[in-house]
Amino acid sequence: MSHDSSSSGDSPFRTEPTPRDEAPQFVLPLVVRIEKAAPPARTDALETAARAVLVMLADARSTGDGEWAEAVRDWQDARIRKVVRRARGAEWRRAEALDGITVTGKSAEVRVFPPVPLDGWPKELAKLQVSGTDLDDPEPPVGADPAAPVLWLNPDLGMSAGKAMAQAGHGAQLAWWELSDEERGAWRDAGFPLAVRTAEPGRWSELTTSGLPLVRDAGFTEIAPGSSTVVADHPALRRPRA
Repeated sequence: MSHDSSSSGDSPFRTEPTPRDEAPQFVLPLVVRIEKAAPPARTDALETAARAVLVMLADARSTGDGEWAEAVRDWQDARIRKVVRRARGAEWRRAEALDGITVTGKSAEVRVFPPVPLDGWPKELAKLQVSGTDLDDPEPPVGADPAAPVLWLNPDLGMSAGKAMAQAGHGAQLAWWELSDEERGAWRDAGFPLAVRTAEPGRWSELTTSGLPLVRDAGFTEIAPGSSTVVADHPALRRPRA
């Protein structure tokens, strides 16, 4: 993925080759619990995945001398990849036993793990299915609160739930990077409120030229390289930045 407004030529969010491609590649694993009898609602799963990424980034273990900090730095020094796999029953219990954080939404449970090498997944996670993760919303999502952060999805892209969860996580991460320490702290202390919604087609073109953080996908799975997938609309980013 790439970040449109980045001025750095060595951004992790560019589709063309960069020095980051030469670095060892890591991935942030996310596992969503999908029990056959009670799957989560799609929008809640997307929102919970985005919050899980933020919880990982804000955790004390991910910063400074924390036990996950080196892995997080290595991951952020290369391409920023996230992969969502699904689990149920005993699979989920095995995933919960691994070092990580479970984030719970209204109906969704997502466990996020510290980054791992691209080809070095723990065996308990490597065997989980990654494709075909799709979910539905039993009822249309209510309108997003304009005072809260919203991750707007491209209305022209048909993404599986797993792909959309990863993209929502990318959008949340871009917003996090753009915020000041004070703004990050306020968001964290509030419990990372956010909404994920699909933009109206007319609004999408306006959002993509608004200067807000924009995710462009690297095209590893499902969609064409360079596709714009998410705009991160955090209230603090709507104001002119110093």
